Amino acid sequence: MHPSDDQPATPRHILTPSTLNRLVRGLLEDALPLVWIEGELSNVARPASGHMYFTLKDSGAQVRCAMFRPKTVALRFKPVDGMQVLLRARVGLYEPRGEFQLVAEHMEPAGEGALQREFERLKAQLDAEGLFDPARKRPLPRFARRIGVITSATGAAVRDVLSVMSRRWPLADVDILPVPVQGREAPPAIVAMLKKASASARYDVLLLTRGGGSLEDLWAFNDEAVARAIHASAVPVVSAVGHEVDFSIADFVADLRAPTPSAAAELLVPDAQALGRHLYQLQQRLATLQQRRLQGHGQRVDHLLARLQAQRPQARLARDRERLAHLHRRLLGSLREQQQQRQSRLDRVHARLLARHPQQRLQLLRRQLAEQAQRLRQSIERRLERDRLTLQQSARALHAVSPLATLERGYAILFDADGKVLRSTHGVAADAKLRARLADGELPLRVEPDSD
Repeated sequence: MHPSDDQPATPRHILTPSTLNRLVRGLLEDALPLVWIEGELSNVARPASGHMYFTLKDSGAQVRCAMFRPKTVALRFKPVDGMQVLLRARVGLYEPRGEFQLVAEHMEPAGEGALQREFERLKAQLDAEGLFDPARKRPLPRFARRIGVITSATGAAVRDVLSVMSRRWPLADVDILPVPVQGREAPPAIVAMLKKASASARYDVLLLTRGGGSLEDLWAFNDEAVARAIHASAVPVVSAVGHEVDFSIADFVADLRAPTPSAAAELLVPDAQALGRHLYQLQQRLATLQQRRLQGHGQRVDHLLARLQAQRPQARLARDRERLAHLHRRLLGSLREQQQQRQSRLDRVHARLLARHPQQRLQLLRRQLAEQAQRLRQSIERRLERDRLTLQQSARALHAVSPLATLERGYAILFDADGKVLRSTHGVAADAKLRARLADGELPLRVEPDSD
C-alpha cells in the first residue's frame, strides 16, 4: 500500500426556502427582539380585519411594517401618509414571501413622543429635588382680598375666571397680569411676571392659568424655569392649565392644582350667597344657644341660693380647707414615691444598657466571624484536594481504556474510503484506497495487487 493525496468529498447540507426563511427569521428575532425606530409613514392601509399595513421610510431607505388589530385599537390618533411617527417594533421576516418586515407594538407621533419623554424626565428630576413635596405646599387664604391672575389677556380662560369671581365674590380685587401663554416667548415672560408679582407683596394668592390645547400648546407650563419660579414664589400659587385631563409640571409644583380655570376661580373665592346663608344660620344658632345658656345660668343661681340658705357657709368652708390640706399631703407623698420608683427603674435600665454595650457584642461577633472564616478556608482546601485526587484517578482510568493508548503501543486502525473501520481482509479489492490511523496522525494507503 502507498500513500495517496486524495481526500473524501465534504457532504453538502441542502436547505429548502421554507427552512432558510425560518432560520433567517429566528436570527433576526434573536438579534433584534425589540427596537425603537422613527420615520415617515407611507402606503398606509387598514383592511376590514382591523390590522394596519404601512411603509416606514426616510431619505435613504424604507421598510415594510405591520400592526395587528389588538394594537391598532389602542392608538390615540389616526396614522396617515406623510406623518412622522415613532415605533416600538419587533424585527422579523414574513416567511411565505421571504420579506423583511417590522411588527409594530406601539406607535406615537414623533414630536409628541419627544415632548412626552422630556416631560417625564423633567418631572422625575424636579420630584427628586423635592419641588413636588406635599409638605411644602401652602394653604390658600380663605378670603383673598387681592388676586393676581397670570394669563393671556385675550384668552377664554381670563373671561371664565372673571365671570366666576364677579358672580361668587365681588369684594375681591382681581388684577390681570398679562403674559403670552404659548410659544418661545411665553416661559421667560411667565417667569418675569411671577417674580414681579411675588416681590410686589400686593397679592394674597396668584393664579397661573390658560385654556386647553395640545401638549405642544401647553409646553410653556412644562418649562423648568417656570417650575422653579413657582417654587420660589413668596405667595401661594394656584395652577389651572388646560382641561381636566391635562397635567403640567406647573400643576405639580403649585400649591394647588385646579382642573379648569373656572374651577380655580371657585376654589380661590367663596360663594357670597352661600356664605350669607351660612352666616344667617350661625346667627340663629347663636341666639338660640345664648337664650338657653341664660336660662340654665338662672336656674343654677336659684338652686345655689336655696342650698346656701339651707347650710352654714362657715362650717362648709372649714371642712373643705381640712380636706384640701389632707389631699395636699397625699399628693406630695405620691409624688415622692413615684419619683423614687422612676429613679430605681432608671438605675436598672442603665445597668442593663451597660451590660449590653454594642462594643462587647461586636467583639464577640468578630471572634465568631474569624472562626467561621478559618473553618470555611479549611473546608475549601479539603474539598479542592479531594476533587484534585478524584480528577487524577479519573484521568488515569480514562487513559487506560482510550483507543489512543492502544495506538501508542504500535497498533493502527484501518478505514476504507467511506470512513468505515476494517475488521477483516475480506471484501478489500486490489488498488483500494485506505486510511491508517496511528498514534500521531493518519496515512493514506493503497492495496497492492497480489503478485501471485
